[in-house]
Amino acid sequence: MCGDATSWDENAYREIVLKERDIQTRTVFRTAWAPPYTPDLDTLLVASSDGSIASYSISSSIAASKLKNPFGFVDADTDKLLAEPNCFFQAHDGPAYDVKFYGDCEDALLLSCGDDGRIRGWRWKELSSSNYSASSLGNGIKPVLDAANPQHKGPWGALSPIPENNAIAVNTRGGSVFAASGDSCAYCWDVETGKVKMVFKGHLDYLHCIVARNSSNQIITGSEDGTARIWDCKTGKCTRVIDPAKDLKFRGSVSWVGCVALDASESWLACSSGRNVSLWNLPASECVSKIPTHACVQDMLFDNNQILTVGADPLLNRFDMNGMILSQIQCAPPSAFSISLHPAGVMAVGGYGCLVDVISQYGSHMCTFRCQCV
Repeated sequence: MCGDATSWDENAYREIVLKERDIQTRTVFRTAWAPPYTPDLDTLLVASSDGSIASYSISSSIAASKLKNPFGFVDADTDKLLAEPNCFFQAHDGPAYDVKFYGDCEDALLLSCGDDGRIRGWRWKELSSSNYSASSLGNGIKPVLDAANPQHKGPWGALSPIPENNAIAVNTRGGSVFAASGDSCAYCWDVETGKVKMVFKGHLDYLHCIVARNSSNQIITGSEDGTARIWDCKTGKCTRVIDPAKDLKFRGSVSWVGCVALDASESWLACSSGRNVSLWNLPASECVSKIPTHACVQDMLFDNNQILTVGADPLLNRFDMNGMILSQIQCAPPSAFSISLHPAGVMAVGGYGCLVDVISQYGSHMCTFRCQCV
């Protein structure tokens, strides 16, 4: 006999299998480097599909990775460390889609949004203190900002469900946080009072993404309706509609704008539409290049005069402003939803499987880890 089945616990085995499957299907929707931005790459924030937000010490993860891989080789399929977070708490009921810092010092607020239609903010100095360890699951952490999207009245006074928030952007000079919502609107919230200051209406379907163009007091939104819109934050009016499918004459079906990104000068806009990225010169109001990609782009950002993209394949792509591909780096998540860039040039890619891949400015894998789940 190879084993004794008399003590077999069917329920326990089922729970183990379901838990493992649940962990494997969890997703990191957003990563963000924490201020102050020091060269030691101390802290990375992660927002996940279980509604949790966690902070991880990258220096500790790198040290653990070197112990496991003393020669520095990282196999994304086998060398996934289950990292222990410094702070871990339940931020939303349902997936947490985005995190942003309001301010760039120790007094900054950590803002998040999620599927529950709420925007919440915590004092980063309190979160990063030793009082909120991972073992407590952050049960005592209370947000200083807690705002919920308005519900719409239907027939006989019935209220609609609270629309989700898919992305946020901030304007510290205006004291505002902007949200891309599931009811086709963008909202401007006052950070001090937690009240809506302005509603931006005009899209025909729900919003995927939003960026703040603070030098011009504008926001730019991308929608499932296939357009990106530029809005004046003083009047709440749309000043321009960008239609990549029309202007670029893409072949095939392009039905959504999944993400938008601004460069540091806020003069260049990158706009994704399925497997295409278009680059727009905003002062000239024209499209200057189009970039075809192998898979749908799910997040992107500018690195000086280059564009970094991640998407529905395990690749981190780097393009120049003319659309020429400069490099492709294999990354751990089979489908990536987030890329964040540290001022030192280090990149963090997060995605399916609750995986985070930290990549140096030279393209080498510094560490790969799987995030803790609720």
